[in-house]
Parts: sequence; structure tokens; C-alpha cells
Amino acid sequence: MQIGYNSGAVGGRETRLQDLVDEARTAEARGFAFYGLANIFSYDAIGVLTVIGRETERIQTLTAVVPTPLRHPHAIAQQAVTCQAASGGRFSLGIGLSHQIVIENMMGLSYAKPAAQMREYLEVLAPLLRGEPASFQGDHYRVNASLAVAEGTPCPVLVAALGPRMLELTGRLASGTITWMTGVKTLGSFTVPTLRAAAEKAGNPPPRIVASLPVALVRDPDAARELAGKMFQMYGTLPSYRAMLDREGAGTPGDVAIVGDEASLRAQLRSLADAGVTEFSAACYPAEEGAVERTTDFLVSELGAYA
Repeated sequence: MQIGYNSGAVGGRETRLQDLVDEARTAEARGFAFYGLANIFSYDAIGVLTVIGRETERIQTLTAVVPTPLRHPHAIAQQAVTCQAASGGRFSLGIGLSHQIVIENMMGLSYAKPAAQMREYLEVLAPLLRGEPASFQGDHYRVNASLAVAEGTPCPVLVAALGPRMLELTGRLASGTITWMTGVKTLGSFTVPTLRAAAEKAGNPPPRIVASLPVALVRDPDAARELAGKMFQMYGTLPSYRAMLDREGAGTPGDVAIVGDEASLRAQLRSLADAGVTEFSAACYPAEEGAVERTTDFLVSELGAYA
């Protein structure tokens, strides 16, 4: 299992573009396998990672994740191949459906039949990212188009798939999944086997399973979980994440956070690897004073330990 750094600096008035570039450079210098960036309500994540791709040499990058209902699949394919060219083939495109409250209430678009929308999206997106024409006629998209770039390295697609239907689509039409707020028991008993079975049935290679969770090296695990429950409270109210927390038997997002001393964190990371997670995207959070720095140092010391 590889370990990557999931940026906590997702934007806002206090975060400059250069801050994100510097953070990615530091993650690369410290040996992290990849740098993940969310696309929320600030900088465009693919645009930022295009810049980072030119400013780094080794580290892989991924979006975690870009909402699909807000961008036509041809447009996001164009962005993705540009980012892939900028990084020399080190970019993975993470996409997701977002949430009804965002798509309908904030953006004024339809959130009807989200899984069907994602299926059609992938049917259009996948060939374009392979450098092939897309010819598709569906209910959501009717596309006959292509992309031509000189540096056409195929771009892997990771889907934020949580429920069974989305996992089946992902196993059939994408390279893997990227999860958030999905605990280790759910990953091992549901997410990983469901996705692997769908990929095998479709004749695809074993899928990537990128799991992202809050993580903190702390002296007081109970207090750290309580704080995580408050910091990430919103995710416990969104239906897709709430379903994963319920499946795990977790009351709040703090109950799936990875917290504790060094021995405890090692055991929890090993459990993720044993569950079939291929990449852990570490979301270090300030559970107590100095926790982010201590946690980052610990993760660096563990790189390569979960192969």
C-alpha cells in the first residue's frame, strides 16, 4: 500500500496558488507517493495540478475529486490530458457525483438519476482519455467528438464510488475508486470485494482502491476522535457518506478517523493494507497542538512499510 498526502489546504482567501505548489513540492521531497487535491469552492483542482505537474519531477497527482455534473465529459477530458502532458504522465483524474445539496441547491442543476449520469459520463470520458473518438447517444449526453494531443499518455480515472451500483460501474468502466469517510471494515468486507468482482467480470485489471481518512498521531485518541467528529461533522449529514458510516457502525466521522500513538497508527494502516487498499491518502488534521507535523513525520517514516 502506497501512502500519499491529501492536501488540507483546499483553498480559500488564506491560501495562495503558490502555497499549494510549495506543499506538493514538500510532499515530493519527503517521499510521498502522490499528492491529492480536492475540488471544492476555490481553485480549480485540475488547473492547480497542471501547474504542480510542471513544478515537480516524481510525485504522482490526483484530483479528489472533481464533480461531474458541473462539467461536460469532453471539457474535463481536455483539462485532464493537458494536466497529464504537463506532468509527463503522472496525473490521475478523480471524479465524483458530488451531492444533491451542491448540484441542485447551490448550482441549480438536476441531480436526478446520478448513477445513470455517471455511467454515460464514463462512456464518453474513457475513450477520449485513451486518445480515441467518443461516439455515444444517451439520455444525458449525445457526443461525437475526439481530442488530439501530441503527448497523449492515457489518464487513469478514479471514481468516488461508495454504493454497490457505483462500484459496479467503476469496476467496469474506470481504473479504480477513491473513498472518503469509509472505514476499514466496510472497505474490506464490501468496497474492495465488490469492486474487484466487477473489474474481474469486465475483464479489467485489478482496480486501484484509494482510501482517504483523517489521521493524527496523538496522545489522547478519545479527544482526537471527538474533535474529528466536530471538524468533519458535515460529512455525517450527507447521504452517501452517512450510508458508509452506518455500514461501518460509526456514529460520527470521528469514529473512522485513524488516531493514536505510533503502534496504534501502524496497526490501523496495516489493517487498511490487509483490507485491500492500494493507496492511502492521508488527511492529516490538527487533532492537538503539533499533530499535523508529528503525523506527517510519522507517515514519512512508514513509507514503503505496507507493501
